[in-house]
Amino acid sequence: MTDEYRALAEFRYQIRKFLHFSEEAARECGLEPQHHQLLLAIKGLPEGRKATIREIAERLQLQHHSTVELINRLSERGAVERHRSEEDRREVLIRLTRLGESLLRKLSIAHQQELETAGPDLSKSLSAIMRANRRKRSAA
Repeated sequence: MTDEYRALAEFRYQIRKFLHFSEEAARECGLEPQHHQLLLAIKGLPEGRKATIREIAERLQLQHHSTVELINRLSERGAVERHRSEEDRREVLIRLTRLGESLLRKLSIAHQQELETAGPDLSKSLSAIMRANRRKRSAA
């Protein structure tokens, strides 16, 4: 059981290191980490999904009103804008502006570079958890 705890602790550590990098990278671009996450959530929606407040709130695991506040702040900065859906005029969609696209591109490049370095350790720690789980199941 100690090996399982060590594997989980290592995985958590590797995730936290990456998240810390991500938070600092966002701040260096003048964004709060949740603003970066919102931009990425919009741009990275699965195919067929619309960038509604409800969808974005779900992707960020936030309450509706918290998501609205994040969108308001990014809108004031000129990084996102609201527009009515062509299909259903009651539906408000959120899209990135040129500034939002630019900020996200810069952050995504930095994150890709960081994953080149941190990715192997993150992957190794996840593999250790999966091996421990398989051993546990086969012993049962």
